[in-house]
Amino acid sequence: MLQKIKGKIINLSVLQQITLGFAVIILCGALLLMLPVSSRQGQWTHFISALFTATTSTCVTGLTVVDTYTYWSVFGQLVILFLIQIGGVGFITLAISALTLTKKKIGLRQRLAMREVSGANSVAGIVKRTRFIIFGTFIVESAGALILATRFIPKLGFLKGLYFSVFHAVSAFCNAGIDLMSYFKEGSSLVTVNGDVVFNVTIMLLIVLGGLGFLVWEDILESKFRFKKCRLHTKIVLTATGILIFGGAAMIFLFEFGSQAFAGFDAGKSALAAMFQSVTARTAGFFSVDIGSLREPTLLLLCFLMLVGGSPASTAGGIKTTSFAVLFMSVFLVFRNKESIEVFKRRISKDALNSACCLLMLFLFLILSSTLAISFIEDLPIISCLFETTSAVATVGLSVGITPQLSVASRVILIVLMYVGRVGALTMLLSFSKHKIIASKYTEEKISIG
Repeated sequence: MLQKIKGKIINLSVLQQITLGFAVIILCGALLLMLPVSSRQGQWTHFISALFTATTSTCVTGLTVVDTYTYWSVFGQLVILFLIQIGGVGFITLAISALTLTKKKIGLRQRLAMREVSGANSVAGIVKRTRFIIFGTFIVESAGALILATRFIPKLGFLKGLYFSVFHAVSAFCNAGIDLMSYFKEGSSLVTVNGDVVFNVTIMLLIVLGGLGFLVWEDILESKFRFKKCRLHTKIVLTATGILIFGGAAMIFLFEFGSQAFAGFDAGKSALAAMFQSVTARTAGFFSVDIGSLREPTLLLLCFLMLVGGSPASTAGGIKTTSFAVLFMSVFLVFRNKESIEVFKRRISKDALNSACCLLMLFLFLILSSTLAISFIEDLPIISCLFETTSAVATVGLSVGITPQLSVASRVILIVLMYVGRVGALTMLLSFSKHKIIASKYTEEKISIG
């Protein structure tokens, strides 16, 4: 029986194995979280609540139906932390790292899987890249934890302070946004430390580093931090990231300065809060002000930032910065009447534009259909439902506060969105599609556009 199952798994394509792998990890996590040992009260947790928590952890989203600190025991929190780390770095990466430690030979199928996860163009040097990802992740998370420890240890003592530091460093780098800050004030996230510059900047740097992507890390180091020497992918990612972060922060500051959400903030604190919301909306899920009290223009702006998300082969979600850049530049392609997109003295293939268009349409379809469904089921305002569904499919985790009150049907919708968002809409689409060789083509005919 086991041999038969193993044979079927081996016969699956690489993309199908990745899709199935995430599902298995989520299910195992849900079963562990259901156990009485996982809750503070020692009670069995409802399967949907456990499944939702396992999904939001593995898919590094951050939406929660129960408070992480007050509901889950230390064991439950460690399960969540483990799932966050697996989801952020990728189970394929961890599996190959484990194989290298045992000195077992890495086969072609494993190398192909790692290529898909890391976003590399070939399998050459894939084992070396895997080690780089694991080592780099450990260094960055450790550095972040040490800095956060200077804030947590004086308040909580050495052991608890260190535990809080590690948990939040991992959660921030993996762009999960799950926190234990209810220890200070229930449901507060980082509101209680929104004036702490060191704390906020550390979390922001961890989020950005996790969201840039491992390929960008590698390229920056190889080019010795010289922008001109970087590959086109890195240049586009860094440029788009900078524009989205600082542009988003400027608009949030403009919309919210003096508002209810920023009440009592001076210009400096308002700027810090605006920058933090701009960074965290890129798929992290932490918040330093009450999201529910933000104005509607800000909520729509955050929806846009969440939709774009981070960069390919990173811990972030969304359609990715490269897709956004390609779609944006395609507008100038029409204006200039050119056949291909040109940027940084390089030409981008039409396949990239086709993939970006496909990805955007898939995300918009998922967001709009699920928004309408949840709004109909729960009888809630469209803007609130739109925010939650965008946050789910982009694996962000920001919420206007309606997720804990949703019915089972609506929670299942969000679970599906989080899963699709983390595995990748295109990955899932391609994993179940059948490629056929077409020998002939239909006659081309022009249609009017616009």
